Amino acid sequence: MEFFDPAYDLVKLAQRAKDFDVAFLVIHGPGGEDGTLQGFLEMIGLPYQGAQVLGSALAMHKGLSKILYERAGLPVPKGFLFKKEDKMETIYEVANKLGYPLIVKPATQGSSIGLSLVEDSSLLKEALEKAFEIDNEILLEEYIKGRELTVGVLDDKPLPVVEILPKSKFFDYETKYIPGMAEEICPANISEELTKTAQNYALKAHKALYLRHYSRTDMILRDNEIFVLETNTIPGMTETSLLPLAAKVAGYSFKALIQKLLDLALENT
Repeated sequence: MEFFDPAYDLVKLAQRAKDFDVAFLVIHGPGGEDGTLQGFLEMIGLPYQGAQVLGSALAMHKGLSKILYERAGLPVPKGFLFKKEDKMETIYEVANKLGYPLIVKPATQGSSIGLSLVEDSSLLKEALEKAFEIDNEILLEEYIKGRELTVGVLDDKPLPVVEILPKSKFFDYETKYIPGMAEEICPANISEELTKTAQNYALKAHKALYLRHYSRTDMILRDNEIFVLETNTIPGMTETSLLPLAAKVAGYSFKALIQKLLDLALENT
């Protein structure tokens, strides 16, 4: 078995591409999830699972994905995109119109990195600085308090709905990755009607962003209304991650899920 670190070994991999049948991607964030690595693999002719270059880039940019969600008829929280060179006065004016609490997050990061829940105007400056430190574009978004849902799509079919019960105020980076910080329930304890709605939204989001093979879309349920937040093109793939949990409920063992994704990647060769 050989290992290639994308940070250092891409030339080596390009030289050896013909020795391999498929690449299995598990890298999150810029460079691995935004179409960069996908473009490289297409250039060297190595198949891979998941979204291609366009879909990866669209899903990674939260401002663009929000526009495409809206065009597909999906309900989303109100949000506005800003660049680092925009006037702070303008950003503050929009924040006041949105109202507090609100969410500030980088436009092109994953795993809730740089995300802040801003509960009043005195905390906005710190949140903006935090987000702009790691991205030139940020999103100010209406905060919707409700139940956290996520729905996977596998081979154009929605998986069972998962409900996430975070022990913190919201599903931030620490809650996602520190064991015991959240409880996941699958299938979610919601009505059949809401289940079908959430699954339909996940499939619509998947198609709106030009994705393939699999994805996982995060949502918020407030009363009986579901809002789409964002879509992950390379969902976590440990045995306890959210998409494998939903796949297990749907009848896929972890091994069978991995094999399914490999088969889908190889179908495109």
